Amino acid sequence: MLIHSATQLLTLTGGPQRGRDLGNLGLIENGAVLIRDEKIVAVGPTPELRAAHPDEPGLDATGSVVMPGFVDPHTHLIWGGDRAAEFEMKMGGMAYLDILASGGGILSTVHATRTASIESLIAQTRSRLLRMFATGTTTAEAKTGYGLQTATELRLLKALLALDDEGPLELAFTFLGAHAIAPEFKDDPQGYTDLVSQTMLPILREWWETHAPGRPLPFVDVFCENKAFDLAQARQILTQARSLGFPLKIHADEFDNLGGASLAVELGAASADHLVKTSEADIAALGSSDTVAVSLPCTPFGLAESEYTPAQKILDAGGILALATDLNPGTTWNESMQFVIALACRMLKLTPAQAIVASTINSAHAIRRADRVGSLEPGKQADLLILSVPDYRHLGYRYGTNLVKQVIKRGRVYSVDVGYYRTA
Repeated sequence: MLIHSATQLLTLTGGPQRGRDLGNLGLIENGAVLIRDEKIVAVGPTPELRAAHPDEPGLDATGSVVMPGFVDPHTHLIWGGDRAAEFEMKMGGMAYLDILASGGGILSTVHATRTASIESLIAQTRSRLLRMFATGTTTAEAKTGYGLQTATELRLLKALLALDDEGPLELAFTFLGAHAIAPEFKDDPQGYTDLVSQTMLPILREWWETHAPGRPLPFVDVFCENKAFDLAQARQILTQARSLGFPLKIHADEFDNLGGASLAVELGAASADHLVKTSEADIAALGSSDTVAVSLPCTPFGLAESEYTPAQKILDAGGILALATDLNPGTTWNESMQFVIALACRMLKLTPAQAIVASTINSAHAIRRADRVGSLEPGKQADLLILSVPDYRHLGYRYGTNLVKQVIKRGRVYSVDVGYYRTA
């Protein structure tokens, strides 16, 4: 089909954008996109494409922005239960790491997840996926991490694989067995580190070849923070993961600067995520590397904190900046990349154009899929959004409402209606 007459067509061509080059939307007024066999065939002004393809079935996007689907490169998508009671505790002044140390936080979700059936986990996660999709996310990263034991972590991967097959939202997978110290190892964090690196990762490698043949290996991630995994333990796990062929990610500098971002650069990780307490040296390392700096502004917002990722310093250093929801049950239960964009404009001082790039082509690069999604270019997957507004700047300007009118995933059109979707 030919999607035509878009008031603004945002192509985002040219690959990931670094530093102060961030914000080039590749905007075409009165633009059109030709789609065939789930792929983009041509992009350009409507008069040119309609003249070249006069008999093509059309989808009229008059009065709308057409743009790539959002890519959410950091989510803790699958878990059991909720932590509404802990939200009240946090709002009462209790620090998140203190809640974690007392057996709450991640560990309370670990208990709920370990005891949930795979059917229940799939059902709970599916509802989140549908809300993400309805608000414009067409590709998302999904982490394990609420099992903290080999069998449960693999069960979470099995559920995520099933949900990816089910669609329509497409998933990239991350193994986060090193999300927290398992409760059985409360007094022996090094013992749990050894378990992850020496036992879990080799089992995962063999399991993946059996259960996900032909799929790229999942990322391996580590929560590098005080009261979680220190820098040496993070290095141990990630070095072993790299030796087994896994691509890498790291949680770093959310609460303390331990050097995790520089470790990510050293080991060639795809991304370093959170980056609130990141030092000047770590920022410089990111700026001279291909490791994407993924900011999660909803997390300090969800924790009612005032400090956010130093995005402007990362851009000044020439870094590749991306945005993500950090969807999780404890600090930020938010499925909408539109809200992330609005928050990034206000708290990271990004322009709407910069935030859009950081939520599409740059975030696709954070999961190493920028060759397939994140921009509207011939040969790429036909993942697009049709917004109900005529100007891209409404993203960021407005929040708390859904500006997506239609989602196109692999060339198939879905119409959005108050939090759910249906095939058009």
